[in-house]
Amino acid sequence: MAGQEDPVQREIRQDWANREYIEIITSSIKKISDFLNSFDMSCRSRLATLNEKLTALERRIEYIEARVTKGETLT
Repeated sequence: MAGQEDPVQREIRQDWANREYIEIITSSIKKISDFLNSFDMSCRSRLATLNEKLTALERRIEYIEARVTKGETLT
């Protein structure tokens, strides 16, 4: 029996290998999730800034259109 592996020991080794594999997968999923959350926050912030700039431009366009419609000079 010295050359043969005990079935219980084999199951224990397999269990540890499975646990290590699950830990690697879990860690990778957490890293992906953290990245996606960070990317989401970055995109939301940039889109909010862009939205503010577009709103300001729309107001300026409306103001200029109103002045042009009234026949005022733009200078």
